[in-house]
Amino acid sequence: MKQITILDTTLRDGSQMEGVSFTVEDKLKIARLLDEIGIQYVEGGWPGSNPKDINFFKKAKKLNLKQSKLTAFASTRRAKYAAEKDPNLQALIECEAPVVSIFGKTWDFHVKEALKISNEENLKLIEDSIAYLKSQGREVLFDAEHFFDGYKANPEYALQCLSVAEKAGADVLVLCDTNGGSLPSEITSIMQAVKKMINAPLGIHAHNDSNMGVANSIAAVEAGAVNVQGTINGYGERCGNADLCSVIPVLMLKMGYKVIGEEHLKTLKEISRHLSEIANMAPIPNQPFVGRTAFAHKGGIHVSAVLKHPGTYEHIQPELVGNERRVTISELSGISNLIYKAKEYGVDLKKDSPQIKKLLNQLKELEHEGYQFEEGEASFELLVKKAVGEVNPFFKLKDFKVSSIKSGAKATVVQAKLVLAVKGKEKVTKAEGDGPVNALDGALRKAIVDIYPEVSKVRLTDYKVRVLDSREGTAAKVRVMIESADEEKVWVTVGVSTNIIEASWLALVDGIEYKLMKG
Repeated sequence: MKQITILDTTLRDGSQMEGVSFTVEDKLKIARLLDEIGIQYVEGGWPGSNPKDINFFKKAKKLNLKQSKLTAFASTRRAKYAAEKDPNLQALIECEAPVVSIFGKTWDFHVKEALKISNEENLKLIEDSIAYLKSQGREVLFDAEHFFDGYKANPEYALQCLSVAEKAGADVLVLCDTNGGSLPSEITSIMQAVKKMINAPLGIHAHNDSNMGVANSIAAVEAGAVNVQGTINGYGERCGNADLCSVIPVLMLKMGYKVIGEEHLKTLKEISRHLSEIANMAPIPNQPFVGRTAFAHKGGIHVSAVLKHPGTYEHIQPELVGNERRVTISELSGISNLIYKAKEYGVDLKKDSPQIKKLLNQLKELEHEGYQFEEGEASFELLVKKAVGEVNPFFKLKDFKVSSIKSGAKATVVQAKLVLAVKGKEKVTKAEGDGPVNALDGALRKAIVDIYPEVSKVRLTDYKVRVLDSREGTAAKVRVMIESADEEKVWVTVGVSTNIIEASWLALVDGIEYKLMKG
């Protein structure tokens, strides 16, 4: 089984994504995670460019990585310095990383416009830099920056740059689609041309500006690349880099290459989520392989087929990458969806049962009103269990009143009054809050906590409002999603009404009843 090595540049290229800013401790944590799953090269940053990366490499000496080689990044020497005097190259040596990844210009347009030197002088920069780093005992990856654009403009010079790098001793020549504008067919043909002229191992570094980052990386491997560079979740500048969360499973599951251990592949979704959390970026729901909806089925016909054989609508087993099959509920649902979800909830529904038809009609009516159960699944579980008689209402609303009083410059006072029937007793409570939902929540808890003390463990962790038809203006229906949690679980409930307070109440009650149902 042929080995493909991975260089993860999340800590460098990934950190250049708008909205991402890793601390030194974040970077150390990510390096450990990548080492745990067996990524061969972890590119930590540019030690000569900023204090954060300098500090990272100092602390990284104590990481004791077991499977990954820490890699430092920089440019070839500057024209005014000899290699042994160049500050960037010296920073690479001083950081003590065993592997260095240096980039050099291979597009004559950049040599002329960016470096302002001759093509011959640029070749000398490449040669001297690699030869010096090799003399210092480093493994050297040469990033041929803008190689594909350079080849298309001047193939003779682009190949000359690679030839010089190879003769200087570079261990891997990484061909870069830096602007992300190449197509897979171009990657393939150019890689094939390069292999006729170059004997050194080749790599690929693809950006995603044309949404081809993963496709171009795979095309390069098919054409002979043995090293792939990318980032977890495709983080990176502009449109990002090739997403390793897709590259790795494609190489392993579709093409049969050895990349990381199969046991580590099963943690891929977990790694993706962990990186999202560290980066403070929301996970991408429909991200291939690791996204929450990557194996979600909504249409009734799809679900019916998947229940018979998952291969009908799934290209791999979700568990191979640490994901799971999900069946969602909506107005597109059929009987198969309901049976599947009911089974998840421990309810045995039969195809011909009257509850099924009643539930299906109820579901479609509620979704027509604006309910959405794909996220508010706790509300749907309550709906199912009430429909089959497994759960009865824990309390009944008689009426509530919410008042807001604003007097001059004083803070607004919000008060809720609630009348409930709880186990045959009428309860009247009042509570003040920071807003109407907070006040209602307080009044509800007061009314039932002595009978249902477990509600004291429930806390509201998120509250979202969606206007369903903005053309109706202030008379529009709104959908409220409330996320609740206790010490062990998080759940989401939903309410819909033209009255935002009523919609909030419906979602709030479902959240409390869900907790009482679960115990």
